[in-house]
Amino acid sequence: MPFTSPTPRPYEAAPPRRRKRRRLTVLLEAGTAFVYLAALGAGGAGEMGFFGLLPFEGELALCAGAAALLPFRRRIPVTCLLVLAAVAGVLPIGGMLTALVAFDAIRRVDGPRRRTVVLFTATMIPVLTAIVGTVCTGYGSWRYGFALGLVVGGVGILVPGLVGSSRGQQDRLVVALRERAAAAEEARRLIDSASRVEERSRIAAEMHDLVGHRLSLISLHSGGLEMALATKAPELKDEAAQVRAATRDAMNELRAVLGVLGPLGRDTGTEALTDATGTRADIDALAEESRAAGIAVTVRWQGSDLDALEPRVRRAVHRVVRESLTNVHRYATGATVELTVEHTDDHVRVTVRNGAPPAPPEATTGLGTGRGLTGLRERVGLLGGELRTGPTGVGGFLVEATVPAHPASPSASATHPETFPSSLAAEEHHQSGALPGILRHLPGLATGVLGLVGVGAMLVFGLGLVQSSRPVKEPLSPDSIHVGMGRQDVESAYIYDNDLARAAAAGHEPRRPGGTDCIFPYTGEEALGGRLELTRYCFRGDVLTDIDRFWVPSVR
Repeated sequence: MPFTSPTPRPYEAAPPRRRKRRRLTVLLEAGTAFVYLAALGAGGAGEMGFFGLLPFEGELALCAGAAALLPFRRRIPVTCLLVLAAVAGVLPIGGMLTALVAFDAIRRVDGPRRRTVVLFTATMIPVLTAIVGTVCTGYGSWRYGFALGLVVGGVGILVPGLVGSSRGQQDRLVVALRERAAAAEEARRLIDSASRVEERSRIAAEMHDLVGHRLSLISLHSGGLEMALATKAPELKDEAAQVRAATRDAMNELRAVLGVLGPLGRDTGTEALTDATGTRADIDALAEESRAAGIAVTVRWQGSDLDALEPRVRRAVHRVVRESLTNVHRYATGATVELTVEHTDDHVRVTVRNGAPPAPPEATTGLGTGRGLTGLRERVGLLGGELRTGPTGVGGFLVEATVPAHPASPSASATHPETFPSSLAAEEHHQSGALPGILRHLPGLATGVLGLVGVGAMLVFGLGLVQSSRPVKEPLSPDSIHVGMGRQDVESAYIYDNDLARAAAAGHEPRRPGGTDCIFPYTGEEALGGRLELTRYCFRGDVLTDIDRFWVPSVR
């Protein structure tokens, strides 16, 4: 019974509907990833790291490449993981994609050593990328880049990778257990089949002995009849010779047909292949043999003797009793045995019940192979009967066989236990197909979504802590402005030209130095005595050359 669905062969083309569904899935994954990366990169999340310092074309190409690579995570999982790990070092919020790919990729990697190498390498890539990018772009120090990459690598790759590794090991363990269960089931089926073949061979050998004995008697009597008719009725001698020849041919054909079974050992115990097999005297003899071996056997007989029944019924009774007593000798030495034979007009029921043994059996005896009981079940089933076996509630064992007193022909009464596994497989297939496909995967999808949300929350929290600890250059105060500073440094102190201040300074400002460009920032201070103090900053090029403070009349 297969446990996994067969995969299509390489030369088998997928149906058009399946190919169309695959294309739609790929486009949907790539489009969703691109929108996610572009939206977060253009928003406030892009400021976490040096992604915002890249040119617009570079940002667009980076988002498009990462989104196009995502659908290939099932074919080239390790490559996708390593590339997206580098992307996450540039755009830290992209660690959500690396979490998804890390879980899937590490789960598919075979070998613990290779998984460790891939996971460690993928974790270190965003750390190195963040350090190099942060230092080269001047966004921050290498410590800031290290902390940023460590959060992305740890939360977005290491944690999902460890979970994926555990899930992969669990999946491989389940597959191995299923294969072992299938192998054990196959071994059990082969053992049962061998037991049935052995029992059928024994039945055929018994038929060869008994039928051959009858044919031998017929041939012997035919020879005597031929000799007697040679003198008394010569005209009938040829008919007697034909009967003897037909009997001889039948005997040879019987031996030829049953001879393919090979040599079989004779049954042990009381004469098992005689006309007395299975009668009350035969059962009493088996019980007496067990008593002589130290087993207390109590025989109860209900109904008439079995000497009038067919030989195959009596042999089945004999085999059930003998096999049951043999098992008691092996596995329950010293236990008491109750043997009951009930003969009615319709059936013969044989019950062998033993109690708990005084001492457990030796470890060397093992638990048995069960082939004897399987053979009994086959023999009883061929007659249309039923065999029930199992432990009792007091530590003993029960064997109960019910055989029809007048069974039908062998073809009508034969059973086929081989059909049970197929019916079981059909039942399991029916149960597995009871739910639609989407509902069967719903628990896994819900678990994946919750895990992805948890990774996202930890990633945002960690990136927020790193961003808040990033050293920021404090703006200059107006008092720290001095001649010789650059225009950009002056503007970093929030000093910008103001139209109202420029209008107020017109006609009241000191003479400007030649070749300079001046700005008049508004200080926001209140007028004193009808006058307002202004400050003028003059630049020659982008270098501050003069700082002048003067008073102008205050007007509304």
